[in-house]
Amino acid sequence: MGEQFAISLHNITKSFPGVKALDQVSFDVRYGTVHSIVGENGAGKSTLMKIINGMHRADHEEIYVNGQKQEITSPSVARSLGISMIFQELVYVPNLTVAENLCLGRPPKNKAGLVDWKTMRRQAQEILDKEQIHAKPTTMMNRVPISDIQMLEIVKATYHNAKIIIMDEPTSSLTQHESMRLFDKIKRLRAEGCAIIYISHKMEEVFQLSDYVTIMRDGKSIKTAPISEFTERDVISMMVGREVDDIYPQREESLGQDVLRVENLCSGKVFQDVSFHVRAGEIVGFAGLVGAGRTEIVRAVCGMDRFDSGTVEVDGKKIKPNSIQAAIQSGLVMASEDRRKYGIIGTRSIKENISLPNLHKLSSGGFIHLRQEREKVSVYFDRLRIKANSMHTATYTLSGGNQQKVVLAKWLMAKPKVLVLDEPTRGIDVGAKYEIYEIMNEMVQQGMGVVMISSELPELLGMCKRVYVVAEGRIVGELQGKDLTQETVMTYATGGK
Repeated sequence: MGEQFAISLHNITKSFPGVKALDQVSFDVRYGTVHSIVGENGAGKSTLMKIINGMHRADHEEIYVNGQKQEITSPSVARSLGISMIFQELVYVPNLTVAENLCLGRPPKNKAGLVDWKTMRRQAQEILDKEQIHAKPTTMMNRVPISDIQMLEIVKATYHNAKIIIMDEPTSSLTQHESMRLFDKIKRLRAEGCAIIYISHKMEEVFQLSDYVTIMRDGKSIKTAPISEFTERDVISMMVGREVDDIYPQREESLGQDVLRVENLCSGKVFQDVSFHVRAGEIVGFAGLVGAGRTEIVRAVCGMDRFDSGTVEVDGKKIKPNSIQAAIQSGLVMASEDRRKYGIIGTRSIKENISLPNLHKLSSGGFIHLRQEREKVSVYFDRLRIKANSMHTATYTLSGGNQQKVVLAKWLMAKPKVLVLDEPTRGIDVGAKYEIYEIMNEMVQQGMGVVMISSELPELLGMCKRVYVVAEGRIVGELQGKDLTQETVMTYATGGK
């Protein structure tokens, strides 16, 4: 084990009841590099990182840190070896201050052994100034923007002298501008000699940041090599185990009449004079910078938020404003970007989640017809290829892609006229994305209209032939045909013409 390796993994194997999560995974990570781990949901990436961080024990493992064999039995042992992990679901205490979170578990103490609050706040201020984070040491964490929290998590890792930093989907909640700020920080850490283990589903990020890549599939490490040896198609093909000719499945468009028409919608300073339409058999995109008002507009259209004036029509009929029930009854439904908060009930089964908005079709006299429920749900469980032992599996145990399939299954079963999808593939791997795109194509081929909000421009352009661009609460452009390019979308989104 040469000193050039920050960490070396040899034949890491881990099984859970009924599944082999990791099967003899081996690769090396060097100091002063960004080493990306890519693979579909369920490939074993998170399990592997939890083993490195001491949260899981492998059935068989050989882990070398700085050339020395180590047994990492807990996160505290990992920290003592200079290993720190930044989770996709950020770990912080919202009701403590910035300074208290930075020093959590290791506060500076005075000679009497008590917390030295003055030193803690001074050290925190020095860190905030250095990282250009506009918060005070005494600010409560629940008042800090998510992008600054992400940066503080990285700072907290390096503050405790970590030299091997694991980042799990760190840009999943960040805007493009905030992501660039994070990338600058990662490059500085690399220049300082840190080893960064980076997990991301976004190929653009992987190719922009990485020095090395390890591709995982079905619990195995398929290949590790410098990023220069791969093309994006190579990586995707190795991840999914087959050749991928087109990331976005093609479809024949057969457009019908308008199924959704919005006229002159206004809501105070949030959005003004919004008008758009969606036809049957069409996927219409909504583009714009984060904070432009895209989500606020569609939430109001779907009755989730109030609006002051304007009309919403589904199939030519005006629907009662500011009413979720009226929207759903008219055939207008929404799958939120935060599927865990608004899309699923995690502790309930897949069957219960899919049948929930369809119980009126599956019950009579206040009783659910259980056999009919099982039969109906099984059709969509199989059709969408939801990866689970059975439809009785608790939904929170599923991967992000399979949770999203559950959300789509319940609305497919409900057969709405219009489905609004807000960031439908956020945090989902490439293979699962392709399956989601196929489901969307199936929906519109059945005559549904789909509104798709996405912060990934290639995704919008790959799935939509018509895109509305939103900036500062207004629709500033409607693009299609030769005008629909990334450059044009960004020009409109940033205030140009």
